[in-house]
Amino acid sequence: MNIPRERLSIRFARSGGPGGQNVNKVETKVEIRFVVETAEWIPAHVRTRLLAREAPRINRQGELVITSSKFRSQARNLDDCVAKLAQRIEAARQTRKYRVPTAPSRASREKSAQKKKERSAQKRRRSWRPEE
Repeated sequence: MNIPRERLSIRFARSGGPGGQNVNKVETKVEIRFVVETAEWIPAHVRTRLLAREAPRINRQGELVITSSKFRSQARNLDDCVAKLAQRIEAARQTRKYRVPTAPSRASREKSAQKKKERSAQKRRRSWRPEE
């Protein structure tokens, strides 16, 4: 999926976690935002599914917010954010295949019954009966 970066609002911030002295100086955390409803580069049916799937990540302004502070480099975190966005859009693009319920076949029912009989016989053999 080709995501137009000029349509994304990209912000940088200081990242927590490991990084030594750079943690307090360099803004490596990346946050990307875009308004889902006006993103014409995403098909309409995918946008509606994306809105439903990613509801917790959408703020009151209708912006989808994705952050990354996984790496120590700003560029790698930006690539990670874009990859996360592409992954979420692709997940919203795919529709679920629903299972068509079917009844078990005769052979499978017979096989199940046979297994139950064998298990029952095995348990019966285990029991100890005193000789009368």
